[in-house]
Amino acid sequence: MAAPSLEQLLDRLDALKRPAAPREWRTLARLLTQLARRRFRDAESLVRFHEILLFMRAYPQGAALLRETERLLKTFAARVERLKASGADTYQLEYGEVSGIAGTGLSAVFTYDVVRRLARAHPRRVRLAWEEDEDRAHLLALLPRFLPLFEEDAYVDARAPFREWLRAARRPGESELQWIVRQFESLPVSERERAELFDPLKLWVRWELGDSRAARTHLRRPVGEVLYHRRPLLARKDVDLAREMDAPPMPVEKLSRAEGERVLSDGSDAMTVRFRELHGFTHGDPRTVVRAEAGRGLEIFVWGVPPPRRLPLLAYHAGLFLKNGVPVGYHEGLSLFERTEIGVNLFYTFRDGESAWTYARLMRLYRQLLGTRVFSVEPYQLGGSGNYEGLDSGAFWFYRKLGFRPVRPEIARLVEAEERKIAAPPDYRTGRAALERLASGHVVFEATDAARRGDDNQPRAGEWDNFHVRRIGLAVQRRMAREFGGDARKIRAASAREVERALGAARVSFNDDERRAFENFSLPLALVPDLARWTRDERRDLLKIVRAKAGRDERTYLRLLRRHARLRRAIIALGTNSRTR
Repeated sequence: MAAPSLEQLLDRLDALKRPAAPREWRTLARLLTQLARRRFRDAESLVRFHEILLFMRAYPQGAALLRETERLLKTFAARVERLKASGADTYQLEYGEVSGIAGTGLSAVFTYDVVRRLARAHPRRVRLAWEEDEDRAHLLALLPRFLPLFEEDAYVDARAPFREWLRAARRPGESELQWIVRQFESLPVSERERAELFDPLKLWVRWELGDSRAARTHLRRPVGEVLYHRRPLLARKDVDLAREMDAPPMPVEKLSRAEGERVLSDGSDAMTVRFRELHGFTHGDPRTVVRAEAGRGLEIFVWGVPPPRRLPLLAYHAGLFLKNGVPVGYHEGLSLFERTEIGVNLFYTFRDGESAWTYARLMRLYRQLLGTRVFSVEPYQLGGSGNYEGLDSGAFWFYRKLGFRPVRPEIARLVEAEERKIAAPPDYRTGRAALERLASGHVVFEATDAARRGDDNQPRAGEWDNFHVRRIGLAVQRRMAREFGGDARKIRAASAREVERALGAARVSFNDDERRAFENFSLPLALVPDLARWTRDERRDLLKIVRAKAGRDERTYLRLLRRHARLRRAIIALGTNSRTR
């Protein structure tokens, strides 16, 4: 009998990676032994083996299988080197879907903040990758800031040997990347302005991961106890969002700043090796990191951003999912009062896991930490706005089956029609054109506390359906064009004066962050026609809210927002009307 092919072995391993019956463990162990001896002659099969092992590391079925999985993952840098030495094509190892395997590297144009972090965290593994056909006009125009007399050469020769100048200017042992980062750090301007100067350079950076901990193969955090999955994983049908919202609070701990920095560093590495960059990972505040024990080996980390990086109105939070210590995805929340625009991405490798349950646990945690009752998902998450991956996977139905509903009436009618078709012949699938229409609008889930159902003080169902914070911004732009000739400085100054008079805030002492928050908040507040007639307590509480926007953690800001009924009504009205003032 012929030995099974490599593809057959991988098919069988893939089929058994999700926990089933204990009788399969012996088969799993035998498959791992067989695959450990095989020589991989192409990148595709090696990548597939890696991803299955990484899934098994996050969802281990037993201690012995976990040890063997770990042992095999430690061999990947050597396996990649052997594959390269064989002359096989290895470019697939750096595709965005699978990048970050031990023994590989990646090249990309990153923003200033990411490049600076990489240069500090991985100085020996990160370098500039110059390309012959790059347009260097912007770089040559900027270098005279850092290289005395460079313009003598650059203005005469459009292809001036700038790297020769860099070599002459560097400190001993300093790389070109380290030198450039150091020059930008020395500029007497704000962090934001440094990024505005650096990012247009579009410098390619090469990160050689080698066998380092930053590789996806090895990146994980220690856990006190591994959760072994000896029964089938939870499916979507096992998840009840309403029950999750009413469940007791999860155990949550506030991390020290040092531990928060380590979490953010791991999270940033997990994102960067996948060519992802998110505001909350690039600018996360280590002082705000909290860890929730979500059960079943799942940890959820949540953090905010420091005051200079905050949004004018929305509270911003982001974080990381870890399953048995392995990073399996990330999340992002944009919150206002009790409403959160929620975004979740489980990394491709782990989407065969407990995705629906993980999503539900995050929503429960947001309810607990941020007071969220209305969860909104934007069209991109559903497969709209060019997200073809979401469209192909039928992401809309993932949310629909969890209990989300569309807010636009025409989409709701289409959902009803599609659900009737799905309920009839068992093999019916929604067509691509219909999926595109379904994914063209927001969906929402509204949570109601069991103890408060029927309470008149509860937010009304559908109250946030047509709210878009963009409408508030556009109303401000129209006022700027109409009353201030399109001058942003004038409308900012005028709005701050108007709101200061209305609130009686002239004698209030603000620090820099609070002053910035006040000026930002003044732009929409200046659109509220009766602001000066609010009661003294309402105006006093509004000032507390503005100051909390610049406080240690935006969770306090959200708590104070939810207590201010009049401000809530005004903001919903501004964000719901298609034209305001």
